[in-house]
This record gives sequence, structure tokens and C-alpha cells, in this order.
Amino acid sequence: MSRFLKNIPFALWYFISTFIVVSIVIFIFGYIFIKGAPAINLQFIVDSPKGTPLGMEGGILPAILGSLALVLIACISSAILGISTAIYLCFYCNKESIITLVHLIVSCIAGIPSIVLGLFGYSFLVYFCNFGVSLISGGITLGIMIFPYIEVIAEKSIREVDKDLIFSSYALGVDKCYTFFHIILPSCKGEILSGIIMSGGFAMGAAAPVMLTSAVVSAPNPDSLFSPVMALPYHLYILVSQGISFEKAYGTALVLIIIVIILNFTAALLVEKRRD
Repeated sequence: MSRFLKNIPFALWYFISTFIVVSIVIFIFGYIFIKGAPAINLQFIVDSPKGTPLGMEGGILPAILGSLALVLIACISSAILGISTAIYLCFYCNKESIITLVHLIVSCIAGIPSIVLGLFGYSFLVYFCNFGVSLISGGITLGIMIFPYIEVIAEKSIREVDKDLIFSSYALGVDKCYTFFHIILPSCKGEILSGIIMSGGFAMGAAAPVMLTSAVVSAPNPDSLFSPVMALPYHLYILVSQGISFEKAYGTALVLIIIVIILNFTAALLVEKRRD
């Protein structure tokens, strides 16, 4: 009985904390849905921004396609670096000091403010590499931003693979490369792919990096890696900061949230499918 009474405060604490978090999320989404739903229609989704000032009328199709293109480049570039780093730490690095140093560097990258990453992308990619304000500059900058999350998820997934399978493969004389691609990767590809998609959802809402490297007020649908693009978070910022249309701004925010929810829901499905 005394143990039961001692657990009551903790149970109430857990329940109240969960209730507050869920309530805040529901309130935010509900508020944006109520404000933004009236602005969403077929024209809003498939049309380009129009009117004076620009964005007062029309839609956000170039911004949607631009954001998706940026996220795709970010996921590809960061996945290559993140998975490669995880493979090196798990299979080729035998020195604990180097592993600790790499983990420290990855943690430091994760803590860099997005606006600082945007400034780096502008200085190095836009100016030094002469890529200009372009899709490739913004995509790589976002890739640097989400690289730590993909590396951590990939390393964790690889380390959780049954060691007996790996040792059995080595005992049969199979090299590390073949072992990874034919034994380890099939066992953890669902978790890694899920982490990449969730990281892409995180990159989708980042405004600071793209506003310095790739996004402009008005641009056509993406047709080149070296052309500027529109992006949903930057378009939302312009609509609000310039006082162009709060109704369109809430509609843009709702579309952005829906895309992020779809990405996270897809990632969750991949994890559950893998567990089954």
C-alpha cells in the first residue's frame, strides 16, 4: 500500500506532463488549421504567387516543389556522409580516442545555430565555390544541418544488428564490404531510411539556411541545380514580415505542417513495418 501511495505523485506527474504536451501540439495544429484552411484550394496548391505585392493572390506550387527539391538534395548529401561515417566508426575505427573525437564533432555540428550554417553556406558555397544563390547551395547547407541526426541514427541501427551474424560472416571469410551490403544493411535499412525521412522533415521547416543560400521571393518551378528557388518557410516569412496576406501565410503554414506530418508518418510506418 505504501509503495502504491509513493507511486501516485509520479503517475500524476507523467499524466499531467503528457496531457500538457499533447494539448499544446493539438492547440497549435488546430489553431493553424482553423486560420489556414479557408485559404487552401486547388488554385492555391497548383498556382504560382501573383498579385501586387507578390503573394497577395495565386498559390504556392513553386514553393512546395522548391522545398521538396531542397529536402531531397539535403537527404541524399547528408545520408552519404552520415552512413559513411557510421560505417567507419562501427567497422574500421579501432581507436576509442578517434571515435570519441568524431562523436564530439558530430555533437558540435548538431549544436550550430541554423543561421550560422546559412552564413557558412553563403560564404563557402555561394561565394567561394561560385554556386550562387541556388538549389544546390541550399540543399548542401541543409544536408550539413541534418547530417548529425542521420549519423547518430545510422550508427545506432548498425550497432544493434546481431553480432553473431557479423562474426559468422567474418568466420566464413567474407569481407566487410560484402558483409555490410548483404547482411547488415538489410537488417537495419528500415531504421536508417526512417531516420533520413524524419531528418528531411526537420530540414523542410528551416528558413534561415535557405534564405541565405537558395530561396528568393519569386522563382519558377525548380529546373536546374544552379538556379534559385522558392521555399515554403521563406515564403511564409515574406508573407508575414511584409504584411502581405496573413490568410495566405496561415495557408502556407498549414501546407508545410501537413507535409512534415506526412514525412514523419511515413517514417513511423517504415519502423513499424520493419518490427513486424
